[in-house]
Amino acid sequence: MKRQVILITDGDEYAKHAIELVAKEIGGRCISQSGGNPSLFTGEEIVKMIKSAPSDPVFVMFDDSGFVGEGRGEQALMYVAKHNDIEVLGVLAVSSNTHDREWAKVDVSIDRNGNLTPYGVDKFGEPDMELQRINGDTVYCLDQLDVPIIVGIGDIGKMGKVDHYKNGAPITMEAIKLILERSGFYGRSRFDKGTNS
Repeated sequence: MKRQVILITDGDEYAKHAIELVAKEIGGRCISQSGGNPSLFTGEEIVKMIKSAPSDPVFVMFDDSGFVGEGRGEQALMYVAKHNDIEVLGVLAVSSNTHDREWAKVDVSIDRNGNLTPYGVDKFGEPDMELQRINGDTVYCLDQLDVPIIVGIGDIGKMGKVDHYKNGAPITMEAIKLILERSGFYGRSRFDKGTNS
């Protein structure tokens, strides 16, 4: 049975705290070891961690720490996303300051007010000028993936403290709920069981 995974293109301490909180609220599991700036583990190592997680969905973070092109974070992300034992429910594509250097197409973005927008968003969660495009650090390879949905979002756990984990990381929470809905994960019996774990 394939493990059901959500990929997040950020891994700093703010993002890690926010994703851990959301995973707990949703009923899934966060691979906290996948955090880091940059990512330290290989794709093979991360797949082993995913397989050992007690319930789905499994949240996995990847971070290139500003490396231009395909860095370690993206190499690990691609390995995980294409692994036969992994089903990617969606990707949370995180914006950063790497404007016009690395970008990816997104299906939709969520701004700092929790509103869906067809435009990309910047790291502060403000709508950008480009339709369905986000500039980020670890997004270079996302266009190569065949996944149900890619959601653009500002800097997870930050956005001027709007998304801080002490506030419940509300923007990240809404983005994750959108991924679960669009991927068809809600309503599956495995999710119902996971919420009580």
